[in-house]
Amino acid sequence: MKVHTLAELKAFKRAMAERAAAEAAQREAERLAALQRERERRLFELAVGPVQPIPQPGRIEPRPVPVAPIPVQRQRDEASVMREALSDEFDIETLLHTDELLSYRRPGLGPEIVRKLREGSWSIQRQIDLHGLRIDEARDALGRFIRETHQAGLRCVRVVHGKGLGSPGRTPVLKSRVQRWLVQKNEVIAFVQARPAEGGAGALVVLLRSA
Repeated sequence: MKVHTLAELKAFKRAMAERAAAEAAQREAERLAALQRERERRLFELAVGPVQPIPQPGRIEPRPVPVAPIPVQRQRDEASVMREALSDEFDIETLLHTDELLSYRRPGLGPEIVRKLREGSWSIQRQIDLHGLRIDEARDALGRFIRETHQAGLRCVRVVHGKGLGSPGRTPVLKSRVQRWLVQKNEVIAFVQARPAEGGAGALVVLLRSA
């Protein structure tokens, strides 16, 4: 560092002096701390006497055994599935508000809910296609789909069950079962038969309650 004026020289000397004083203070503090630790060590020795470590021949250090994580959320979901087991024998006539277009709304909801759902006021956010599944597979898939979409905060979904043209006797067996299953799901508040462009008689547009 070059010093050009007397004022700069004085400032430089003052800064060096302050730095030296700070370093001296730091060294003194460290010395006093070391003295204090030494005093405490000696007081401990005077209080308890000579201390020797206990020999431990052949000591084996314990190794922690990793514990497998408990899938708490999966257990809760499975318990929820069991509580909400869907019955094929459920009598929909005791609960449904139905009309000629196979719409449904929970008791207490106004007819405008069904009207808006049929008009497409809610955008379809996700869908499931149950074509080709056995009855048990379709039931499980639908229950899981409704639960997961509701947990994700979705409101409007489509369930494709087919028109039953490939079933024995061309009877839409899966269609009627899907209706029974849906009305047993607490998350479902309404559904209507899909519009022709969305699957017509082979699909339902389902409205879920707010998460």
